[in-house]
Amino acid sequence: MKKILLITGLSLVLGFKAKAQQDAQYSQYMFNGIYINPAYAGYKEQLNLHSFYRTQWTGVPGAPKSFSLAVDAIANDGNVGLAFQVASDKLGAQSNLSAYGSYAYRIRLNPDGSSRLALGLSVGVMQTGLNASLLTTNDPETDMPAGTQNKIAPDARAGVFYSDNRFYAGLSFDNLIVQYINSHSTYVPQTKLHYYVTAGMLVAIDENFQLKPSFLLKDDLGGPTSLDLNTFLMYKEIIWLGGSYRSRVNIYDKSYLQKNLLYRNAVVAAVELFPVKGLRVAYAYDFSIGPLQGYSSGTHEISVGFTFNKQNLRMATPRVF
Repeated sequence: MKKILLITGLSLVLGFKAKAQQDAQYSQYMFNGIYINPAYAGYKEQLNLHSFYRTQWTGVPGAPKSFSLAVDAIANDGNVGLAFQVASDKLGAQSNLSAYGSYAYRIRLNPDGSSRLALGLSVGVMQTGLNASLLTTNDPETDMPAGTQNKIAPDARAGVFYSDNRFYAGLSFDNLIVQYINSHSTYVPQTKLHYYVTAGMLVAIDENFQLKPSFLLKDDLGGPTSLDLNTFLMYKEIIWLGGSYRSRVNIYDKSYLQKNLLYRNAVVAAVELFPVKGLRVAYAYDFSIGPLQGYSSGTHEISVGFTFNKQNLRMATPRVF
């Protein structure tokens, strides 16, 4: 019974005016920034295919499940990045299905092009749905909708991304259009604007080991602000090993939020392997340390990527961000 009340209450209200929902949570965005920033398109300067599957809060009925597939490459001698991404997210009775095409203009900041400032834009469509058959209510007078309610709307994302051989930083915004279209829907959950701020660096320890600390700040201008602190160690470009700490932070006044919200959220352990040239396989496990501690069996996330190397490619250092 404890598990049941955690999810089917969710972000849906049984009085049935749809509430805003947050974007899906990922733990391996640091292995492919296209999931949070369209300006990342073309960063690896090769044809790059990547996918992941995430099942969150294992053992809790209606817990989130996410899947995404993305491909990106360069054009115009590396000055343009192109990407296409499809994603599916499900949380209880809510579901999202989206597809985006991305364009990034990559400005050279030094002669060899290893330092670039990219400006990115994504356009696409999002289908947001609510399956009323999965809902229950204690009030028999509640006017429940029949069947599945769906809303299809155009959308856009925008971002900026700087990178060189040792440092990267990005700022991005999503749900730029759909937030206004879905705001008038009675039953379909509303999608809100989110922004992401991220940065990281590569620190050489010796000829075999490199350290990559990074952070991600995520906010929807309504709910709690989330901060990820990440540290990974790479050995001989064979394996990444590390983890993250995810927590709520206060960066501006949100006094309207309930006072008893906990700050701690999750600890993440992750590993990424390079078994053969071009192939990346990764796994992340989230340990819940907030209100769900003791109710779920944690969160599992698997990702697989493949980079198709060009024979004539000249790259001073591998693109590891």
